[in-house]
Parts: sequence; structure tokens; C-alpha cells
Amino acid sequence: MTTLENLKHDLPASVVVFFVALPLCLGIALASGAPLFSGLIAGVIGGIVVGSLSRSPLGVSGPAAGLAVIVLTAIDALGSFEAFLLAVVIGGVMQIALGALRAGVLGYFFPSAVIHGMLCGIGLIIMLKQLPHAVGLDADPTGDLAFQQVDGNTTLGALARMVDFVDLSVVFVAAVSLAILLAWELVLVKRHRIFEILPGPLVAVAFGIAFQAIATRWFGGIAIAPEHLVAVPVANGVGDLASLFVLPDFTQIGNPEIWTVAATIAVVASLETLLCVEATDKMDPLKRTTPTNRELLAQGVGNSFSGVIGGLPITQVIVRSSANIHSGARTRASAISHGVLLLVCVALLPHLLNMIPLGVLAAVLLLTGYKLAKPALFSRMWGHGYEQFAPFMVTVLGVVFTDLLTGVVLGLAVAITLMLQRNFRNSHFLHIESRDPEVGRHVVRMRLAEEVTFLNKGAIKQELAALPDGTELIIDQSGSVYINHDVREIIADFVATAPARSISVKIIEQAPAVEARKLTELSAAA
Repeated sequence: MTTLENLKHDLPASVVVFFVALPLCLGIALASGAPLFSGLIAGVIGGIVVGSLSRSPLGVSGPAAGLAVIVLTAIDALGSFEAFLLAVVIGGVMQIALGALRAGVLGYFFPSAVIHGMLCGIGLIIMLKQLPHAVGLDADPTGDLAFQQVDGNTTLGALARMVDFVDLSVVFVAAVSLAILLAWELVLVKRHRIFEILPGPLVAVAFGIAFQAIATRWFGGIAIAPEHLVAVPVANGVGDLASLFVLPDFTQIGNPEIWTVAATIAVVASLETLLCVEATDKMDPLKRTTPTNRELLAQGVGNSFSGVIGGLPITQVIVRSSANIHSGARTRASAISHGVLLLVCVALLPHLLNMIPLGVLAAVLLLTGYKLAKPALFSRMWGHGYEQFAPFMVTVLGVVFTDLLTGVVLGLAVAITLMLQRNFRNSHFLHIESRDPEVGRHVVRMRLAEEVTFLNKGAIKQELAALPDGTELIIDQSGSVYINHDVREIIADFVATAPARSISVKIIEQAPAVEARKLTELSAAA
């Protein structure tokens, strides 16, 4: 497909991502205790700089909700936002080093069930977080995705409180916007190509701005209050705009706390990025693979650049990336274009942006969240069996009731536990070949698996200890490619003590063909 044909999909998608990213950039900055403009800087850099350097076809980068608590704590600990910016710059350099050291391979070790659980959990938390905004409760910043909110409440607590803060104008705008989005996606795009080119969220936003403009001018009583609107910092002239950029405090470079915060940012931002890359690649209709080392390099450059001019830390972000994919983007031109839109609109059209009701953007995010957490996903994961469903559900609940990284770690722990249990069971196979009815003598064949590691020694030791006295045991190692030294020691110890229990042991050693195959595989791998 040519570049021009791709742009027909990428440009409309970039508009949708722009409207999703705008409140998130501001909300994350607010949740982080940082200047609002720093969130917008990070959004622009994530779109233009990271988007240009990255080879992720559909991933979109920007300030991450998962780093909000780290940023809030670090600014307080370091004593100034300028000192924190230096940590962001150094953290970016560390990420570049991680990319050069090929640390991106860690992204391939997250189980599919955990990735699906992360996506589903993010979808649920988006919907739960946006419902209060859709009725007029905006106490919690839009970008806050943690269960424990920065306003001192919890996600479920905000849902319980929102009935006391219902604003009918906000509800009306949100409901009409959601109706526009659904009609656009389910009906209109099938009727005419113009509806494929013109994004539904753009129409919804235009409706929200028109409602606010008309209500403010002629029906002041139903106009939406300023606290329920987007709040982009407005600069009066070039000089005022330049004053919004903040430089790092390089005099703090010898401060050990700076380097500790930088390392924390580098590690957490890299992990969130790798998780998002894996999830984005799974959602990509063309199933392309992102080079993860290149992604860490791009993120590192982006973070260093963002820190230098006063921006928040950057990661690839699943909310923006999923909105990009569901809007039909084809290439990274969409991510770059959304960064350009952020830059141009924030610099030239802040007054217009500040007329956008948060209820409209809540409707856009509600639809995005639903697409990530469709009910069919739960039944599909259940159909894959317990070993897939358990880590999936633990990840979902962990993301909803804690935060993204904690949820993923919990899901990963369950997946590893189930893997170890299966590994424990599958190390060997016992088969009773015959039994003498007079003396009860057993002839037992223990066939070892192809790979026998130290994780299997407990199961094998238990089986050997449970054999009845007088058993004839055949230990068949002919099909094993690898037997761990610990397991060999257990077998050797058993052979030495077997005569005391009248147990005879015969060992069938690894076949030459298996050894030859092992050497061939090792040579091929090298």
C-alpha cells in the first residue's frame, strides 16, 4: 500500500488520538503535581520525536499514568521540578544504554494471557474512571488510572459519589457525543466513504464546542462550568509561551538522589513500554513485530529531549495506542501527526481547545475502553482453559484494583506458578509393567522427559521414595536431551541405597541419537 493510501487512514486516526491524548496529557501532569504544560510537552515529544525514531507501526507515546505517583514523589523528594527534569534527562540516557545492551528482549517474556489481561484491565479502568467525568464529577484528573486516586478517593468510591454531582448539561453532551460515536461506527461508515475519512470523535468534539458556544452566548444557565472543560495553558504572545518551558537544574548532577530517581524512571518507563509494545503488536491487524531494542532507544531519546525542555517522562501508552489501532491507523505517520496536531493546536488554538467539554472526551474514552474489554474476551479466555484464564483474570483484577505494573506482576506470578506446577508434573512418567500376584513384586519403568531441570527433582525424589520395597525399577533416559546435575545426583543416591530396600535398578542411558541431536541443535543455535 502506498504512502498516500496509508495517509487516508493515518490522518483521521491521528485526529482521534489527538483528542484522546489532550486530556490525558493535562490530567497526568495534574496527577503528577507538575505544571500542566509539561504534560503537553511530553505529548508533543512522544508523538513527533519518539514517533519518528521508533519502528513501532501503531504505538503512540506520551506521558504515562503509571509514572504519575513516581513523578509526584520524586518532585517532592528532590525539592524542585527543575531537579526532577534532570533525572528525566539522565533516565533517558539510561534507556538509550538499555537499548544498546539489547534489553528489549525482556518484552518477549510476558505471557499472552497476561498481555490480554492487561489490555482488558486497562479497558475496564478507563470505563470506570470516565463514568464520573461523563456526569460532571471531575475531582480526579482524567489521566489518573490508579485505584487509589490523587483526590484521596478510590475508583469505586468515585462511582458511588458521582450521583451527588450530576450536571445535566454534562450528561446531555456526553450522551449525545456517545450516540454520535456509535452511530458513526455502527451505521454511517457503512453508508458512505466520507464517514470513513471524517472521524466520528471530531464530529462529537465539534458538537461539544458548538453546544458550549451557543449556551454561553444565549443560554447561560445551561452552559457547562469551566471546571468541566479542557484547561490548556494559554500564552499571551511568543514571550509568554517561551516562559512555559522549564530547563533542568544541571547543578544537581552530583546529587545521588537524582541518579536514583533517574534509574527508577528508566526501569519503570522501559517495562511499561515493552508491555505496551507487546500488546500493540497483538492488536495490529497486520501482525507486525516492533524491534524492541530500537523502541527503547527511541524512548530514551524522547525522554532526554522531553526533560531538557520541561516535559514529563514518556512511555509508549496503551490507551493512545489502542485508540490509534481502533481508528484504523496503518503506519507510525498517525503517531507523528497527532504530535504535530498537539503542537499546533496548543500553540495557536488554546482558547478553542478550552471550549471542549470533558464529557465529550469521556464518551470517546468510554468507547475505547469498551473495545479493550469486550465481554467476548472473557468467554474466549475461559475457553482456552484454566492455565490461561487464571493469570488473565488476576491481571485484570490487579490492574483495576492497583495499577498497571502491579497487575502485570501479579498475573505473571500466577502464570509462572502454573508453569512450574506443570513442569513439576511432567518431568517423568511412571508405568507399572507387571506385578507378581504372589509376592506383589512390581516392575516399574520411569521414563524421564526430554528436558529435566532442577525444578523437577522434588517430583522425581518423591516418586522414588514412594516405590514399594522389592520393586524392579527401570529408569529410561533414552528420550532425554538434558538432565540436570541435581536430578542425576538424586538418581545416583537412590541407586546406592536401593539394595537396602531390595530394589533393583536398571538405567537405560541417553541414546547416542539423542546426544547427536542435542549437539546438532546447539550448533544450529550458535
